[in-house]
Amino acid sequence: MRIVGLTGGISSGKSTVSNLFKAHDIPVIDADLVARDILKKGTGGWKKVVSEFGWGILLSGGEIDRPKLGKIVFSNPEKRQLLLYKINLLM
Repeated sequence: MRIVGLTGGISSGKSTVSNLFKAHDIPVIDADLVARDILKKGTGGWKKVVSEFGWGILLSGGEIDRPKLGKIVFSNPEKRQLLLYKINLLM
């Protein structure tokens, strides 16, 4: 069995290639979906991210406000690396 990793920036074709794989019954694991699961309210990932970035990144229902967190991490390379580190430990 071969394992292939798809990487690339925004609009680089990852989704297109992933859909081609799926169309040929090749299993695909979407790391974005895994990361979303890791950050669901109450999970260990959620606790780590809230501990690091504060309660201000939460929506009224307690879920992480992804656009707000995105503004923080994409405007600060150190914060972005910290978030990636925290999430990658759980993946």
